Amino acid sequence: MSQRKFLVIADDTPEFQTALRFACRRARSTGGHLAMLRVIEPAVFEHWSGVREEIERQARAEAEAFLQKMAEFVIAETGAAPEFIIVNAESARQALRSVIAEDPDIKILVLGAAPHGRGPGPLVSSIAKEGIRWGGRNLPVTVVPGELTDAEIADLA
Repeated sequence: MSQRKFLVIADDTPEFQTALRFACRRARSTGGHLAMLRVIEPAVFEHWSGVREEIERQARAEAEAFLQKMAEFVIAETGAAPEFIIVNAESARQALRSVIAEDPDIKILVLGAAPHGRGPGPLVSSIAKEGIRWGGRNLPVTVVPGELTDAEIADLA
């Protein structure tokens, strides 16, 4: 039997930090594993392919550095290194579809809602409106309020 994988989208939003803390606690308390998805949107510089390739290389290096930095936190919280998933895609939703379709071990998607009443964010809104069916299967989504404190996360997870 495979280990349950919690997937978190690793972006630069404040709600990512809350979703990550919650997912770490859930993974630790349920014997699961954490995977972080970083989406690289395509470079729009089209004049010279060499320049575009350099931009894409830099974006990948930045994504790897960001995930490595976040891994330190994940290891401290769960005792295990997270899985890194870096995908080039037009949108986070498109990246999610392909990643979830390819990995049946992903059992729960953890998303953060924007803190302080700024709304749920575009991905959570899209999922709420259009529903969710990934790779021919349904997948539970946990939406974590962005203003949860560490104590509240510990209590809930």
